[in-house]
Amino acid sequence: MSINLTKGGNVNLTKDAPNPLTTVKVGLGWNVRTTSGSAFDLDGSAFILNSSGKVNSSDDFIYFNNLRSSNDSIIHSSDNLTGVGDGDDEVITINLTKLSADVDKVVIAVNIYDASNRNQNFGQVSKAYIRIVNADTDEEMARYDLSEDSSTETSMVFGELYRNDADWKFRAVGQGFQNGLSELTTNFGL
Repeated sequence: MSINLTKGGNVNLTKDAPNPLTTVKVGLGWNVRTTSGSAFDLDGSAFILNSSGKVNSSDDFIYFNNLRSSNDSIIHSSDNLTGVGDGDDEVITINLTKLSADVDKVVIAVNIYDASNRNQNFGQVSKAYIRIVNADTDEEMARYDLSEDSSTETSMVFGELYRNDADWKFRAVGQGFQNGLSELTTNFGL
């Protein structure tokens, strides 16, 4: 049974799983407003963070140019250049058992590629969502549908998976960044 979250809401994924939870798929989806300008290209990414809220190295930033973490704990499906069609536009698979003990959380973000040059922002994106799926059962565990009030942001943290003792939880974040990927990566220590 999937839990629909609002901004700031969280759910304990470990306790809600019917069997020991080992791997989750993070589905990201969106639609973009039809425009006569440049085509939209949204890019999902994952930041593997330590307890200080920073990456240990650039290898802990998983995105279209780095599709796998060094130990294959996180694998990005690849870059969807259009976002056309129903269902998840990009999927990030996270094997929770392979994450090292110093990993405190995995932040999932989406960036509009070349947004400032194309004069694009999340105010032109609708039906954006993040969902967490148990990879073993293919059942959706949690979902967060983002609101459409981010008219100036060009990057957004959709949600985060985080440790709470021995459990893994998911929090719906919905935090925007106006200065694109550079602001987002600087925020996490790159």
